[in-house]
Formats: sequence, C-alpha cells, structure tokens
Amino acid sequence: MAPLIVLVVSFVLFRLSGLLGLQYFASWPPALRWSLAIMFLFTAVAHFTRTRADLIRMVPPSLPRPGLLVTITGLLEFAGAIGLMIPALAAPSAYALILLLIAMFPANLRAARERLPVAGRIAMPWPARLALQMFWIAALWVAVQGGSH
Repeated sequence: MAPLIVLVVSFVLFRLSGLLGLQYFASWPPALRWSLAIMFLFTAVAHFTRTRADLIRMVPPSLPRPGLLVTITGLLEFAGAIGLMIPALAAPSAYALILLLIAMFPANLRAARERLPVAGRIAMPWPARLALQMFWIAALWVAVQGGSH
C-alpha cells in the first residue's frame, strides 16, 4: 500500500506545482510519469534494504539465484524510473516496466498464497495484488499515451 500512497501524494504535489506555475507539470501526463518514477524509485530501494530478504523469499523456488534476480529487478526498476523522467525514453521505459511487472507477478502471487511477510506485513491477498498490478500497468500505459513533454 505504501507505493500507492507514494504515487498519489507525488502526483498531487506535481499537479499542484503545475497549477502554481511550474509549466512542465501543468498537464497530467508528465505529472503521472514523474509520480510513477518516484514510486518505482521507492520500490527499487526495497531491493537493497532490510526488505531484500522478504523479496528473496518471494521468488518462486523454480527460479535460480533469487538474490541475483532481486538485484536485477531492483536495478531494472531504477533504470525504468529514470527513463520515465526523460521524455525521449518515457514510452520505452513504461513498456519495459509493464513487462517487468508482468514478470514479477509470480513472486507476488507466491507471497500472497503463502502469506509471506513483506516489509513487516503479510502480503496482500492475490486478488488485491492483481488489481494493484493492473493499476500500475494501466497507469504506465496511460502516462505515455496521454502525451509527452
């Protein structure tokens, strides 16, 4: 739930800055892209902090080297977030993050089914997690389809 809060709060702040004269955020697509970037930076950091062990436990056992996979996905989230902030890279970064979300969903599904702790809380039930993943995917898609600056 924290990533959703980060997204909403940053979106409101970016849009307010646009209303107060920061022209770049005067329209919603850049504000949404940057808000998604902030959210992905937030989630990427978790791959390298105390939440890392929880993320490693989420990786399906059929996949090799879960620690390496968590590192790679964290780095990909960082790269995607930075790309969202660069207009020329925003669309390919959004599409890459969509693919990453799809690729990581089995880990989220495992955490939900096995009720694994993630950042000190039991993972959300899989229907809610699926809805949240679909929301992130839709937000990424809309952010780059709505125009760019």
